[in-house]
This record gives sequence, structure tokens and C-alpha cells, in this order.
Amino acid sequence: METNSIMNSNVADILIEALPYIRRFYGMTIVIKYGGHAMVDEQLKDAFARDITLMKFIGLNPVVVHGGGPQINSVLDRMGISPKFVRGMRLTDEPTMDVVEMVLGGKVNKAIVTQINQQGGKAVGLSGKDGGLILSRKLHIVYQEDSNKPPEIIDPGLVGEVTKINPDIINTLTAKGFIPIIAPVGIGSSGETYNINADLVASKIAIALSAGRLIFLTDVDGVLDATGSLISSINAENIKKMVAEKAISGGMIPKIECAVDAVKNGVEKVHIINGKKRHVLLLELFTDSGIGTEVTV
Repeated sequence: METNSIMNSNVADILIEALPYIRRFYGMTIVIKYGGHAMVDEQLKDAFARDITLMKFIGLNPVVVHGGGPQINSVLDRMGISPKFVRGMRLTDEPTMDVVEMVLGGKVNKAIVTQINQQGGKAVGLSGKDGGLILSRKLHIVYQEDSNKPPEIIDPGLVGEVTKINPDIINTLTAKGFIPIIAPVGIGSSGETYNINADLVASKIAIALSAGRLIFLTDVDGVLDATGSLISSINAENIKKMVAEKAISGGMIPKIECAVDAVKNGVEKVHIINGKKRHVLLLELFTDSGIGTEVTV
């Protein structure tokens, strides 16, 4: 009996700790970029669906933007198409783009929708083509590694950049109690389809929605300092210094650039957290300590 009493007290303490955060975030739009290991592991997928559903039920407005690189590679492999990357970016020719759109807008998107709906949520799958949500144009890359050499021009194929977000369809869905699940596929001015980086799409959507929070689920704990320790909070100026000193490098650079762009354009805070931990969204948003890196202006 005493053990049960202690357990009940601990549960009550957790709920009480969460109360001020639930009150603060009530009615707030929160954009979540869903990717990495959290999209592969079955237990993590289930935990993510529960977290998103709970967020909606307690009065938040979650909007999910998802990736799907491993799933795309798996289908390409079965079709005998070898994925090609240049400086970490997928080269997207027309056959590859067909697979990208099929996997992201179809298989992956609908799997996430189904998981959330099974938990009692009302998720709706979208791509950037729906309602003219993500307008885009071809991405042109000029890369210069050595200032003594001429810049290298990279043609990534049907890879796009965002020119405009039309958030009307998102606002309509969230107002009716639905949870938008968005595949990062954009549409060009002539109707062409573009593959767009999911981190970039999540950042631009968060800005267009004036979201209170943007959350990136990654496979690392957050931004680490030179000793490998987690930085719990960092601002744009310190980020610029760490990038220059190469304390932030590799795949974290484009993610952190998207985070800085978001906070400089109206998003209150950005969180970078480890999606390999169960219920990481709830722990970051509704506890005093949080568990990832918070990016501010």
C-alpha cells in the first residue's frame, strides 16, 4: 500500500510539473520535423504517435513535417536505381523523383497518418502540392571549398528550394481539430515537382505559421560543445562563432542554419532533441529541465 502511495505521489508530481507548460503552450502552433531513427524503430514510432495525439488533446496545434531518406533508398534499391549524393545532397533525376514522391507522399506519409489515427488523433496527410502549400524553384548550388580555386557549380537535378508557403490549408485543418502531416515535396511555377530538404520545409512552415516552437527530432542529443557535452541553450550569435570555429560541423550545420532562420523570423524558440528517446517531445516541452538544445535569438 505504501509503495502504491509513493508511486501515485510521483505521478501526481509529474502532472503538476507539466501544468504550467500546458497552460503556456495552450493554443500554440508547434511544428515538428520528424526524421531519423524515430521513424524506423517500432516502439519509437508508437511513442511519437502517442505524443502528437496527446499534444492535440491538451490544446496544442502540432504540425508534422517528415523526412524519409532510408525508406526512399530501400525502394530505389529494389528498383535497381543507385542513389547518388554530392556533398551530402541527393541527386534527384526524374526516375528518382518519381520514387521520392511515391515514398514520401504515399507510403511514409500515410503510415504516420495511420499511426496517429490509431491513437485517437485525427491526422491528415499532405504534400506541398496540396492547396499550393509549398511553392518552389530549382535549387542552384555554388560551392567553393578553396578560395584560390573557382567555385564548383553542382546541379542536383529536381531538388528545390522554397519560394513561398501558403498556410491556408494547414490553418483550416488545425482549426477543425486535424493534425497536418506534411511530405516535403514542392511544386514549381510550371507544375514541376521538387524534392526539398525536410529541415528547410519545417523551418519555412514554422515561420509562415508564426509557430511558437519548432522542434527537430535528430539522432543526437542536440548541439554539443568542444568537449562533447550537451549545450542546453544557445543563441544565434554563439552559433555563428561555433560554426566558424568548426565546433558545429557536418550534418548539424544545415539543421542549425534552419533553426537560426526560424528564430530570426518570428518563431519564439527552436528545440533540437534526440528522437531515439521515447516520449522525447513531452520531456522537452513539459518538464523543467528539458533534454535537448534550445535555440533562441
